[in-house]
Amino acid sequence: MTQFWHNASLLFSSFRLMDVVDMVVVWYVIYRVLLLIKRTRAVQMLSGLGIIAIAYIASIWLDLYTLNWLLEKFFSNLFIIIVVLFQHEIRRGLAHIGRNPFFTSVSADEETLVVDEIVKASVQLAQKKLGALIVIEREIGLEDYIEVGTKIDSQVNAELISSIFNATSPLHDGALIIRGGRISAAGCFLPLTKNPNIDKNLGTRHRAAIGLTEETDAVIIVVSEENLNMNLVMGGQITSDLDMPTLRKALYNLFNLSRNDG
Repeated sequence: MTQFWHNASLLFSSFRLMDVVDMVVVWYVIYRVLLLIKRTRAVQMLSGLGIIAIAYIASIWLDLYTLNWLLEKFFSNLFIIIVVLFQHEIRRGLAHIGRNPFFTSVSADEETLVVDEIVKASVQLAQKKLGALIVIEREIGLEDYIEVGTKIDSQVNAELISSIFNATSPLHDGALIIRGGRISAAGCFLPLTKNPNIDKNLGTRHRAAIGLTEETDAVIIVVSEENLNMNLVMGGQITSDLDMPTLRKALYNLFNLSRNDG
């Protein structure tokens, strides 16, 4: 017991303030990484790596020489394997580092008006049996997707959004992207999700919405022309069958807007 306290005193005597800072930074990085990969396929891949690590330890204990040799070769290239397996998450994490503020030049009243126009347009599109993909840029920039679309740079207006997604419009098949409280571009193409576990009945619009929100923090409203419902997509997850009040409330909460239902 005396030896234990002696070793403990030696440990604490050599402990520096910078060691505390170092530990806090490491734990914060781990926490942010876990938040980033939460509810993504990266969790499953991490679980798989954990099982392989357990198998490696077991091969040492049980003297399984061939298995141990194979796993040693695997872990000797672990850095390359991690880059290949988690390239999507690494890209997403780097995008978070270089993120842009949302609605920097827009007042709270203007934000409320923008959200109301988006909700109004979504309801109009659902009533007209028109599909739509409305993307709201948040902190992570969507410049790559805006560039491949048709630049518009217009105020957010429900009638304009409805006309863009009209079946006769040349831009109706792509996504509309709202940046800084304005319609930035339309006819934009988004990356489809590669998640094998999503519902097989989801169409291309839903898969594109999931794909983009897996890589960025964008919020997407999907209006389905098949079942005429409105869906909210963020973080790779879909909230389906929303009515006007529910969609409006969800967007108000996301952007910290005050509700005035009167």
